[in-house]
Amino acid sequence: MRADQDLIESTKKSRSSAKTTFNKSIQLAALPYKLNALAPYISEETLKLHYHKHNKKYVDTLNTLKNGTIYDNLNLEEIIFKASIRSIDVTDVTDINIFNSASQVWNHAFYWQCLSPKHNLKPSEGFIELLSKTFESFKNFTRQFTAAGLDQFGSGWVWLVRNNSQNLEIVCTSNADTPLIRGQVPLLLCDVWEHAYYLDYKNDRKAYLENFWELVNWQFVESCMASTASPKKT
Repeated sequence: MRADQDLIESTKKSRSSAKTTFNKSIQLAALPYKLNALAPYISEETLKLHYHKHNKKYVDTLNTLKNGTIYDNLNLEEIIFKASIRSIDVTDVTDINIFNSASQVWNHAFYWQCLSPKHNLKPSEGFIELLSKTFESFKNFTRQFTAAGLDQFGSGWVWLVRNNSQNLEIVCTSNADTPLIRGQVPLLLCDVWEHAYYLDYKNDRKAYLENFWELVNWQFVESCMASTASPKKT
């Protein structure tokens, strides 16, 4: 009887331990540069607020919302895809909120990687040629991307993606939306939520977008094109 009781207690402990490790906590992705590295185009004050307050809040909210749910053992991208489907099929506000938080975490992680502490970098000749096939020239691409960011009403994001036809395309998404759920491959991203630029530019989104080109990490962009790279799964 004692042996049976010990076995029961051991099984309970094992299950308890499994439950503890089953819950995957989503982590705040580390910035790939110092907080002052993007100045003068994005100030240390803006980056500190954006990263430590807004980005961290999305991570904390996601971990709170998904605790004890079907999302507990999923990585970030799996949460996004599952919540996007359930938001349509189930229309539970919890799924919608989980999607919004998870997507914002992913979008921010990707955005940080699109920026470089080395300013005024240029894409390779090969990538310029790819851009020119779709947008006529590199200069015309930057103009169209900037114009799309200006035209995005309210909060959102402007992306360069490889679409389902394997062509390059500029797309905008509102609020927490992401092209991931439409099968598009993100290559470049600019955050046009006001908290991304208001301390530095006030309501002058155009100036922010024009200076964005001084910060683009073209090496990362091209790596995404070559290997469909994405933020590290957590």
